[in-house]
Amino acid sequence: MQKLLGGIRKACQQFNLIEDGDKICVGISGGKDSLTLLSALARYQTFSSQKFSLVAVAVDLSDGKHDYSQIESFCQNLGVEFKKAQSNVFEVVFDIRKEKNPCSLCANMRRGILNSTAKSLGCNKVALGHHKDDMIETFLISLFFEGRLSTFKPKSYLSNTDLYVIRPLILCNEEDIEKVSKNYPILKNSCPADKHTERERAKSVLANFEKIYPNCKEKLFTALVHTERYNLLDKE
Repeated sequence: MQKLLGGIRKACQQFNLIEDGDKICVGISGGKDSLTLLSALARYQTFSSQKFSLVAVAVDLSDGKHDYSQIESFCQNLGVEFKKAQSNVFEVVFDIRKEKNPCSLCANMRRGILNSTAKSLGCNKVALGHHKDDMIETFLISLFFEGRLSTFKPKSYLSNTDLYVIRPLILCNEEDIEKVSKNYPILKNSCPADKHTERERAKSVLANFEKIYPNCKEKLFTALVHTERYNLLDKE
């Protein structure tokens, strides 16, 4: 956990993620990343020079079929308020729309519900559990499937909701998150598309890259976060 806390502290300083008076909604999917983020932020809160508050919000995608009791207990042990937002996202995506590529629609609907819930709770920021590996995978997906150089940012402003989205784990490795989260009450993923997504393929591609070019993942990340390393044609 100390390694993750160091990464969060560095990310907060480098990207100005957390400020005095923030009320931060932590999006809880029930997976290792979001639970680790919540646990780490609750600890970071105890020694950070910025004074901020937390509330954990889980968007139930299956219209009440998931049991969040263990997640709620986890939050209580951390001293963090827990809220659940009910939705029928799975029904819309898989039964009504019958999406062949469901991830984009699901993510958009989930984010919309999370953000509106955050606003109703008086939050000014939403924290997501995306980490270093996620950032690189998103870059590869954008490159291979959209033909553009793009990935998410450590901090983004949503003008339509007047919310900031922050990613405090952005400098942290997935393998370190896996070590910390072994005893967390991880919620089983019931998505029909689980393990059959473009992100899983991107993970596989990265793993193969690492075998051929050791440490290439770190080099990719460095290229993404250090703007002076860009060497692309300009618009002129």
